[in-house]
Amino acid sequence: MTCASCVGRVERALSSVAGVASAHVNIVTQRASVRYDPARADRKQLALAVERAGYRVFATELGRASEARAEAHRAAEDQEQRELRRDLGLALGLTAPLLVLAMSHGAVPGTDGPVGRALQLVLATPVVFGPGRRFLRLALSALRHRTADMNTLVSIGMLAAWTYSAVGVLVPSVFPHSEHGMLPHLYFETAAAIVSFVLFGKLLESRARKRLSDAVRGLVSLVPRTAERVNADGASQQVPVDAVQPGDVLLVRPGERIPTDGDVVLGKTAVDESMLTGESLPVDKRAGDRVFGGTLNQGGAMRLRVTRTGADTALSRIVEAVEQAQGSRAPIARLADVVSSYFVPIVLAVGLLTLLVWFAAEPTSSGLATPIERFVAVLVIACPCALGLATPAAVAAGTARGAELGILIKGGASLEAASRIDTVLLDKTGTLTSGKPVLTDFVSSAPGLGDLELLELVAAAERESEHPVARSIVEGATARGVAALPVSDFTADAGSGVEARVRGRLVRVGTREWLSRAGIDTSELENAAEALAARGRTPSFVAIDGAFAGWIAVFDRATGEAKRVVGALKRSGIEVAMLTGDRERTARSVANELGIERVYAEVSPGRKAQIVEGERARGAVVAMVGDGINDAPALAGAHVGVAIGSGTDIAVAAADIALLRGGVSGLPTALRLARRTLGTIRQNLFWAFLYNTLGIPVAAGVLYPVTGWLLSPVLASAAMSLSSVSVLLNSLRLKRFDAASVEA
Repeated sequence: MTCASCVGRVERALSSVAGVASAHVNIVTQRASVRYDPARADRKQLALAVERAGYRVFATELGRASEARAEAHRAAEDQEQRELRRDLGLALGLTAPLLVLAMSHGAVPGTDGPVGRALQLVLATPVVFGPGRRFLRLALSALRHRTADMNTLVSIGMLAAWTYSAVGVLVPSVFPHSEHGMLPHLYFETAAAIVSFVLFGKLLESRARKRLSDAVRGLVSLVPRTAERVNADGASQQVPVDAVQPGDVLLVRPGERIPTDGDVVLGKTAVDESMLTGESLPVDKRAGDRVFGGTLNQGGAMRLRVTRTGADTALSRIVEAVEQAQGSRAPIARLADVVSSYFVPIVLAVGLLTLLVWFAAEPTSSGLATPIERFVAVLVIACPCALGLATPAAVAAGTARGAELGILIKGGASLEAASRIDTVLLDKTGTLTSGKPVLTDFVSSAPGLGDLELLELVAAAERESEHPVARSIVEGATARGVAALPVSDFTADAGSGVEARVRGRLVRVGTREWLSRAGIDTSELENAAEALAARGRTPSFVAIDGAFAGWIAVFDRATGEAKRVVGALKRSGIEVAMLTGDRERTARSVANELGIERVYAEVSPGRKAQIVEGERARGAVVAMVGDGINDAPALAGAHVGVAIGSGTDIAVAAADIALLRGGVSGLPTALRLARRTLGTIRQNLFWAFLYNTLGIPVAAGVLYPVTGWLLSPVLASAAMSLSSVSVLLNSLRLKRFDAASVEA
């Protein structure tokens, strides 16, 4: 594909297939994302529709691993570059002597005679119908579909120059004044130069697009191609990673990268997980711990049981998300899409008008030479390549740079929304705090039930919960030597509490409101709980068999990064508020420490979503930041949902941006990257529009009566190619985006 019109034609071709719900095509990544009903359509039909539209499909098998997809994409890019280099070499080899002949103006003996003119025809024809055939083929395909695109403009321009010149060589008598021996001027060098310069631009574009894929390829390259599988008899053998199945046992030696996700079954080691987490220190691993494909085993040898392979691994999911983001479209692209849809027909009309005006103004002995020269220059310089590349190139570069920084941005729409954020709502636990609270207090008020016995029952009930407070209670109980009791009938009310049956007793642990709704009176120790909350403790209330039985408290300290992040956001003019299911006094204690004035405390997951909706209703552009299941509704309801990558899969899935490294510290960087990317898109669109707005009148000769300026078709073709390359190079500057540390 070469321009925005190509994108539209491929999308229309795919959308015309029965069963296709939507089709989105990206010119930079050269990929199509299609949502379709497999009962009514299949991939072969989709590929056939694209080929009928005049394009080739470099298909990969459905469900192939990220490495295989990246390899296929790289092979397609390499093939494209080989073909471009071959065609460009042939075009330049013939165009160079042709330019010497055409520009000599008789300085070389015989160049103005029949032999020299015939030699120009011989040199130009293979260029136009050899390397230039790619433009002719796509232009014919566009004509069959009753549309026009960049290839239409290039093809008409070079054919007009070549046809006029060929007639001037083969049948010069059809031109005025030929009877006086005046031969028409030839434009063979124009036709050949158009092909050469456009091909050169396409080669530079192809190389730039390949750089946009480096982030994905860099991630994929971390996965080894082979794994050492341990058989049932204890012997091991090298097998391709693609042959590994869940349940297989693999041997990973020190210094080797882990082939796929799994659980350690034997051995003790340290694993460098910086490629996923950004943490430079290795993480100790022993039997039962989870390890991830692509991470580096730095310690001893270990055996792992495979749990996920191929596209299901953590690294592959990241790669897939980056690929989809690079292929997505930002809403700002609609402007370019609308303009491009009308652009080519308008340019053709302007070109024809230019031809007629110049012919009427200068019916001299040169005949049609000058009008055709102006006509060709208008068509060539007006090619909307730069316009079509303006948005997708910047989106691809921005999302790729984000992936390198551990910021997973799920598409152009997310980027554009993130660039306009003026209000950030932050969850407390696990986002502003470490998410690793410590058990500090536990008090029983039930007759005959000691404090440790209360802790034993609570820890058993909380053992099945994913909430950080629940984990801290279980860890605190284990550290105090409390035995793990079996539980049954476990249920969790997200953001409110849990209940389970332990030793035949119904244990409820949660907020005061949650227990009150069940008819349990929690006022007995309310004053003590308020005192703890004022010190930043998070108290939970306990009921056993429907009667209040005591309370338990944990302490979760705010992280140093959180204070710096809040300060950076406020300095950027962004309003910051905190949402938490915690008590008002506890929440205020943390908020005061961080410098947050607006606090929403004791809110349920549904209430969090309502607060987000309320902020949107007052006109704010809202980002919600969280890490738990209870944050998912609010993440989905915000303009931009930001999930802390260390949080649950559900939170990450519901978010538009996932911070995979360093917790909330990556939030200011993500917002700055979004603003920089949108700034780059605006720059690209501005220069693309300005280029066409100024270039077309100059090429048409509007300024000639005043300044004497005329733009030759040769220079027009060079300028057109370089305009597209300049858009790509401007977008690639995002690859140097500096993730400067957030200062306090």
